[in-house]
Amino acid sequence: MARTAREAVDEAVRALAPRAEDNRLVARIAAGRAPLAAVAALALEQHHVVPADRRSFAHLALRATPLGEPAVVAFFDHLVRGEDAAYARLAPLARACGLDETALRAHEPRAGCQAYPAYVAWLALNAEPVDAALALTANFAAWGGYCATVSLALREHYGFEDEACGFFDLFGTPDPEAAERALAAVGTGLVDDHLSEGRAHRYGRLLQEYEALFWHTLEEAARPAR
Repeated sequence: MARTAREAVDEAVRALAPRAEDNRLVARIAAGRAPLAAVAALALEQHHVVPADRRSFAHLALRATPLGEPAVVAFFDHLVRGEDAAYARLAPLARACGLDETALRAHEPRAGCQAYPAYVAWLALNAEPVDAALALTANFAAWGGYCATVSLALREHYGFEDEACGFFDLFGTPDPEAAERALAAVGTGLVDDHLSEGRAHRYGRLLQEYEALFWHTLEEAARPAR
């Protein structure tokens, strides 16, 4: 029996799901025990992550175009629009963290936080687009869960208003269109035999490890100086 796109996506999400201990910071935010500085650090780093990922997704869409894979192109085009929406929501988050334009311009990005978008850029240059689509879909499942948890915690424990939580709401709320486009992209890869699930899982594993590094770096950055 031929493998379905739903089976491929579900297996990738299961196989690549992070362990609870991979992200101590989100657990601390959920309990209201993380300093606001950790959330501020996330806002600062995302001002660099989001534009970088947007360019990477646009390049993956461009590379998929001559391959005759419109569903893969549509998947990455949707991600590009999502990054545009995310960037627009960063300003209210930054303000709620006490950051102004001077702080945003003065921030020097941390290598541990920027390793994730650097690897996404590597995928944009080197990966089969449909393999990257499956890997990113699995990673987004974990990222979305983190964002939903943080969004709730910022309201409950940190007094954030809805506008300030918009960045996390965007990623933490299920996106049926993204799910449909992911299935269509993966289905295309299965039909034309461009999809390598082994490679996609390798890419997804590395994405999860770089994401864990992102959160760990934020946690370290927010610790008081000794």
